[in-house]
Amino acid sequence: MSYIVVDVEADGPIPNLYSMVSFGAVIVEPSLSKTFYGEVAPISPNWVPEALGVSGISREKHMTFRDPKEVMEEFRTWIKENNRSGRPIFISDNVAFDWQWINYYFHYYLGENPFGFSGRRIGDLYCGMKMDTFQKWKHLRKTKHTHHPVDDAKGNAEALLEMQKMGLKIKTV
Repeated sequence: MSYIVVDVEADGPIPNLYSMVSFGAVIVEPSLSKTFYGEVAPISPNWVPEALGVSGISREKHMTFRDPKEVMEEFRTWIKENNRSGRPIFISDNVAFDWQWINYYFHYYLGENPFGFSGRRIGDLYCGMKMDTFQKWKHLRKTKHTHHPVDDAKGNAEALLEMQKMGLKIKTV
């Protein structure tokens, strides 16, 4: 099993009515060198300018991105090639947001989600470690949070590696 940190940028609040713009993933291991980046064309005519603006990508640019099915197939292959054994574990800063997009796109385009039916939220892990539901964890990131999904996934993976140093039992090799 591998822990895979995923970050998603989207042009609205929910899949199907809106579209995923891009996503990044990184295998949680000391080098953080195993990354994936995908850009997907819109699947809906709807979009929220403020939501799309977070990614720094224009609607015109978004329209030029690749077919979502092809990108999700490549992501599934990357997961299979980089997962050590068993089911990979989806982990995210905001699992409620990121999960819904990845889960929807995997099921809609490929009929399956290699992550199964669950994921983990980094903040909840940290709060559990500190025995305090109000603990902040984002200071553990090293990579600047830029809203480029690979940068953001790396920063979140760095936080997990710091939590591992503090005693979190997470297999990273």
